[in-house]
Amino acid sequence: MIKLLKWLSVASTLGMLFVLVGGALVTKTESGLGCGRSWPLCNGELIPSNITPELIIELSHRVVSGSVGILVLLLSILAWKLYGHIRETKFLAFLSIFFLVLQGLIGAAAVVWGQSDFVLALHFGISLISFAAVFLLTLLIFEIDKKFDAKSLIIDRNLRVQFYLLFIYTLMVVYTGALVRHAEASLVCKSWPLCDNTEPFTFDYSMGQWIQMGHRLAAGILFFWVIYLLFRIAKQYRQNRIMFGGWVVAVLLMTSQVFLGAMIIFTILNLYVALLHALVISCFFGLLSYYVLLSSRSAVYEQEKQLEQKEIHAKQQATQLHPSRS
Repeated sequence: MIKLLKWLSVASTLGMLFVLVGGALVTKTESGLGCGRSWPLCNGELIPSNITPELIIELSHRVVSGSVGILVLLLSILAWKLYGHIRETKFLAFLSIFFLVLQGLIGAAAVVWGQSDFVLALHFGISLISFAAVFLLTLLIFEIDKKFDAKSLIIDRNLRVQFYLLFIYTLMVVYTGALVRHAEASLVCKSWPLCDNTEPFTFDYSMGQWIQMGHRLAAGILFFWVIYLLFRIAKQYRQNRIMFGGWVVAVLLMTSQVFLGAMIIFTILNLYVALLHALVISCFFGLLSYYVLLSSRSAVYEQEKQLEQKEIHAKQQATQLHPSRS
């Protein structure tokens, strides 16, 4: 059963990546209405009669999302049953299902009734949370913590807060990026990193340009924040391969993300570059989620250690007050 669960967790994690990239493909190719205003059927038909490229992309995304949804449901049930004793398992299992269903409902509502760009931009971020939950479940199932002494890793409070805030901020940056796609603002600026490098101090922007430049500014802050944390971690945890080595990977992913963001402009919205852009931020978010998990555990371990020290101190005081009882 454990072996089956491991295979199921890997399949679910990879499947969620396909869902994320597939959703980006639907948006990039403007295939959201490839099946018309019909859901879950396609143009009101179980088997479509009028096949178009947009229909194939949209229908494939629906089929993949539905199939992965079944895998995630099975994963959550089995993980709850077999690994429910691990503190985070039930919470992650709930998040996996809840946000996967939520993103499906938003997608369905967008097809049937239509939604504003600002609402549609939530879709990718919600899927990202579901992916992160599935990814963390997979790490728990493979018992990654047993490959190193997790309880010996005490992350200081300031750094824990940084990880929590970075997690929230990354979701905000992801939202602005999704808004760029849905508002069709990917190519409204002809230059990079500024909207027009020949006129750097001109701010007479259209709404699309404000959305694009807002995303660039937010992404730039995220990039430098990740770099700053590398120096923090290198100073305090250089000998810890999980903390330092993992964050080096995070920096590489974020650097690649910035590079791909620029390449979207230079290649005039090349589809493969755009999809890789979505894939890389998904991988970065998954890795960041693990640091949030480690921070949460570290806080608990720190509290347990403080309680143990208080109990030892109390016993020592009791022994000093009543030496005859020792």
